[in-house]
Amino acid sequence: MAKTKKKQEFEKQDEQLQEVNEALTGAGKWIEDNANLISWIVAGIAIVVMAVIAINQYVIKPKALEAANENAKAEAYFLAGDFEKALNGDDAECIGFEAIADEYSLYQQGKLAALYAGICYFEKGEYEEAAHFLKKFDADDLNVAPAARQLLGDAYVELQEYGKAAKAFEAAAKSGNELVAPMALKKAGLVYLHEDQKAKALKAFKTIKADYPQSAEAQDIDKYIAIAE
Repeated sequence: MAKTKKKQEFEKQDEQLQEVNEALTGAGKWIEDNANLISWIVAGIAIVVMAVIAINQYVIKPKALEAANENAKAEAYFLAGDFEKALNGDDAECIGFEAIADEYSLYQQGKLAALYAGICYFEKGEYEEAAHFLKKFDADDLNVAPAARQLLGDAYVELQEYGKAAKAFEAAAKSGNELVAPMALKKAGLVYLHEDQKAKALKAFKTIKADYPQSAEAQDIDKYIAIAE
């Protein structure tokens, strides 16, 4: 009986091996029958890969470098406090942040130009334009991104769009940046107080006290907590 059982196991293994062999043979026959199709597919993949490499090498990199050079020219005017020329160029070599942000919007340097443009417009007191460009800035930098969102909130406050301002301040605070987060939380809290949303204001102020006790904003935060309670 044991022998019969073993024989059955061997026969089962033979059947499984035969199925595997048939599957492999079938796969091999399919490959053989479709050799031309496979060649075209491989060639197509190779062409796509080479195209991506070429675009990166001959389009993306040069454009990114071009945008960086344009930003450098506008930055010189920005640092000198000439926000008009920093924004709109000098009719000579500098095209200005606004044009850079538009022309190179798909590149990181274009997004940086949008941030600069937003700051320039904010400094000029043109808050609607400032908000327009600050919204275009998108980066993961834990220092720059929260500061940009906070400035966006400031622009909305100037425009008396307090709901949008609070959202921008809350977004800036979520970064956890030790410098920006407590400032943004305090600004959010003050906006909530202005809008008579005391529960939200209290939460913002208490978060400063709990999470950022060494910050400048925490030094007099008990006063604001008392107002919100």
